[in-house]
Amino acid sequence: MDINLLIAARIRALRDERGLSLAALAERSGVSRSNISLIERGESSATATVLDKLSAALGVTVASLFERDADVPSPVARAADQPVWTDPGSGYVRRNLSPSVPAPIQLVEVSFPPGQRIAYETSARDVDVQQQVWVIEGTMEVGVGDERWLLAAGDCLAMRLDRPITYHNPTAAPARYLVALASPSHPPARRST
Repeated sequence: MDINLLIAARIRALRDERGLSLAALAERSGVSRSNISLIERGESSATATVLDKLSAALGVTVASLFERDADVPSPVARAADQPVWTDPGSGYVRRNLSPSVPAPIQLVEVSFPPGQRIAYETSARDVDVQQQVWVIEGTMEVGVGDERWLLAAGDCLAMRLDRPITYHNPTAAPARYLVALASPSHPPARRST
């Protein structure tokens, strides 16, 4: 399935599950109703910042927007089946590593281009989400609220997703890191009927 169609179906399904109209989701997220409509129809590729705003408004992690529906969820996520998405704004690439089974932990691998920056403006969430970023290759500068850390290969940063977060690769080389998200109330994956 095309990644934009996967995201479209997940956002539409989560919005329906929560009984939110397009206007209500637009108000909660700060994303325009027309932009949400285009995303839900698979006619627009949302940026990382927009996906963050929508996920916060829907009470899920961004990683949840990449989950596939399955009749019987498998505890194995084969590399060939893991959703891969490229942010149209920065070119960063994220691969959802975790299987689509109910679990309090989600793993995401990120390849971040040199010189690029992403800013997630959302702060307080309805769901308590803890996150750790472990740098595998390269260097990343991560800002959480007013604090900044320069992380090199092997460094790991723990944070709570309750303040604005920025990711910046200040070097001329790509960076690669693992994101581990923990949320005790991560909703189970929906099953298709």
